[in-house]
Amino acid sequence: MKALIGLEDGTVMTARSFTGPGEAVGEIVFNTSMSGYQEVLTDPSYTGQLVTMTYPLIGNYGVNNEDMESAGVHPRAFLIREYQDWPSNYRATGNLADFLKQYGVLGVEGLDTRMLTRKIRTTGAMKALITTTDMDPASVVRRARNWAGLVGRDMVERVACAASYRWEGEGPVTGSGFPQGPGRFKVIAYDFGIKYNQLRLLTRKGCRVLVVPATTSAEEVLALRPDGVFLSNGPGDPAGVRGVVGNVGKLLGKVPIFGICLGHQMLGLAYGGTTYKLKFGHRGGNQPVKDLLTGKVEITSQNHGFCVDPKSLPSSVEVTHINLNDGSLEGMRHREWPAFSVQYHPEYAPGPHDAEYLFDRFIQLMEQAS
Repeated sequence: MKALIGLEDGTVMTARSFTGPGEAVGEIVFNTSMSGYQEVLTDPSYTGQLVTMTYPLIGNYGVNNEDMESAGVHPRAFLIREYQDWPSNYRATGNLADFLKQYGVLGVEGLDTRMLTRKIRTTGAMKALITTTDMDPASVVRRARNWAGLVGRDMVERVACAASYRWEGEGPVTGSGFPQGPGRFKVIAYDFGIKYNQLRLLTRKGCRVLVVPATTSAEEVLALRPDGVFLSNGPGDPAGVRGVVGNVGKLLGKVPIFGICLGHQMLGLAYGGTTYKLKFGHRGGNQPVKDLLTGKVEITSQNHGFCVDPKSLPSSVEVTHINLNDGSLEGMRHREWPAFSVQYHPEYAPGPHDAEYLFDRFIQLMEQAS
């Protein structure tokens, strides 16, 4: 089924839908991972986006229940060069097309993803519309331009949990108290669009994790007497998220804090800093980051379109990691309070495991505070 892709700069591309009729509007971005498409699709940080995979063959190993990073699929559309309908993998329980159809997400193939990626790198992430029903190129471009975009919008409210839940074993369990079990540390995890592997790793490191809604007050959190607070990843513009920064600010200095991705940006805003939109963002499992504290280089998994401005941070905050591609801020820590964060994804899923040590650093902070 023919599909049209219209970009706000006037570019129009043709493709084929492999999921049937549909239409999607959003911010078009690219991901450079060679595998891990199911984890990409189930990462809530992609809410409101149209994701292009730079690797040309997608779908060849199918999908399964174990590689879910949330309870659903979050991009509005998935763009690939060539779709493989017949997966070959012992773990596969289904194919990608049926998986996308299950969640109402449009999938298209047969486009020049290399050209599209180069255009996004040159022009920047753009508004785009993908449709199988509107075949008028001028209309498709106009409708793409008319989309509101992500800047200034609260996308977290679309993906964060509405009620607290416990993470037990390998999955969520409804409840408002910490899980029972052998874990030494009680951790409150703020859900801004949390990935399951963050919860899996915290549990494996000896934490009993209670996940709470994004707007949970600092007073409610402190009343539970946690050993640490974890700030998760999430979608969109951090400056557009309501009811979070003030609560994070009230927790500083009172309990150890570890932030990832949007959680890192929320910490930056709570410190008094500012954020800005990157030209085309960092998305993929092969992004080089330098740890300024050790001099070592990590290959990291990333997915973000906004960044903390290091020049806006107070002298009490130290930059700990930088991106080696563009020099942007990738990590920071407070010089006096037990709080640190990174812009990238040390929980991987998908991607390399180089940065898993940061979860151990969080454990060490809680040990020192106990």
